[in-house]
Amino acid sequence: MRTTKRYLPVAAALLLLSSLTACSDSGDDGPTVPAGPVPEGLEKFYAQQLEWGECAPYATNAMARQAFAGDGLECARLTVPLSYAEPQGTTITVGLLRRQASDPGSRIGSLVLNPGGPGGSGMTAAAQLSSAVGGTELGERFDFVGFDPRGIGASEPAVDCLTDAEMDADRADLTAYDGIDDVADAEKDAEDFAAKCVERTRHGEKMLANLGTRDVVRDMDVLRSALGDEKLTYLGYSYGTRIGYTYAETFPRNVRALLLDGAVDPEQDMVEALVAQAEGFGGTFGEFVKWCAGRADCALGRDPSAAVGIYQDLVRPLLDEPVALPDGRVLSYEDATTGTVAALYSRQVWPTLNQGLAALGKGDGAVMMALADMYYERGPDGKYASTHEGLVAIRCVDDPPVTDRERIEAAQAEYVEKAEFLDPGLPPSAARDACAFWPVEHTSEPHLPDVEGVPPTLVVSTTNDPATPYQAGVNLAKAMDGRLLTFDGAQHTAFLSAGSDCVDKAGVAYLVDGTLPPEGTRCG
Repeated sequence: MRTTKRYLPVAAALLLLSSLTACSDSGDDGPTVPAGPVPEGLEKFYAQQLEWGECAPYATNAMARQAFAGDGLECARLTVPLSYAEPQGTTITVGLLRRQASDPGSRIGSLVLNPGGPGGSGMTAAAQLSSAVGGTELGERFDFVGFDPRGIGASEPAVDCLTDAEMDADRADLTAYDGIDDVADAEKDAEDFAAKCVERTRHGEKMLANLGTRDVVRDMDVLRSALGDEKLTYLGYSYGTRIGYTYAETFPRNVRALLLDGAVDPEQDMVEALVAQAEGFGGTFGEFVKWCAGRADCALGRDPSAAVGIYQDLVRPLLDEPVALPDGRVLSYEDATTGTVAALYSRQVWPTLNQGLAALGKGDGAVMMALADMYYERGPDGKYASTHEGLVAIRCVDDPPVTDRERIEAAQAEYVEKAEFLDPGLPPSAARDACAFWPVEHTSEPHLPDVEGVPPTLVVSTTNDPATPYQAGVNLAKAMDGRLLTFDGAQHTAFLSAGSDCVDKAGVAYLVDGTLPPEGTRCG
């Protein structure tokens, strides 16, 4: 079974850069009454008091344990209905983490964060980004709040489809490519995956049916009230931009400010988005090749025109014979290409990718496996975060399934044409993925959001973003009637993570007092 890679959560990208530092001390326990309009029947959820405490009990994987170790972080659980159609029925919880404003006297409110995925941990991302806001006006005037969306990470229950051993086996499975033309076998694997998600996730189909963006934004409005904020101030990265514009469409009067970085195009379906993403990865790989060719130690040689061929000569043999690793695992073709994709998310990781490719040429796959493990959020203890199971589950409930086999084959051919380095040299498969066998109906369709009355949105888009191409940000800013801020760079997202004073100052000014950068602003 192969789950489709889409967006790497910002939290995982940040861990690649080891960007964790301590945070400021915490303060009081926050509000005891709800703020803003309360939907009928949900009064008890909107009025709940959050009980903040130590974060260690909320850590469900190695990444979270490392991130939550910082000083000044505190965690809580938000109770929400499993189904908003049945608010008096079963309840679930959403995990929260915050770093309180360091200047309570000038505090504006809470800045709520989602790092993308779908399925990324907002708790982990908030903990890792806390160092970037410490000592800044953003950190002084806002509580910095991350949440694990329902079904993810510390939120309970979490999506559960594969065991850790099954995930390892899936990554190492050579038959995924040997039998690429065996549609029946591939679809049986996809159907089995969907069945395991139902069987192993608490509340089964009902949980999976209420897992997606439609319900996450309802949770986020409950969170806004529980935090005591009349209106929401929100920072969304990557898929988190979809959460942002969906919230604006659902609760237009409850928006204070939305900063959306690394946009998902609201009009694209899954196939269109993946093909556009392939163009992004292909372009960023080209930028990596140019950078590498300027180094004497470039693993892909000094001639950029030959680099794709050299890369394929390094990774394609893994289709037949993976490289054995000291821990007993093997580096597969899937893992080598995943490690490459992970490194393309940040220019600062390019030296590590070059090192890994050079080592692979000598029969050593350890560095490439480490990059792939970071993408999949596999800890040194062999345990995985729920991110990638959550990605599939959320994608399947959010979007219409793709069932047209001719379109699937055509999209695969177009994908490897735009991202040639990811071409395994095998014919495309017409097999449908797990979403075609998902047990519940999808909840939304691609469309331009209706955000009339919402304050102007700031959209940040990076010219060589591998995962969320630049044009998607252009399109979203237009759809939101917002302001586009362009960052000239080669990485996934920019605000608080690219080291750009220009981007960061513009973003902080917008979040603090609503000041938008001048039309056409570009940051290098």
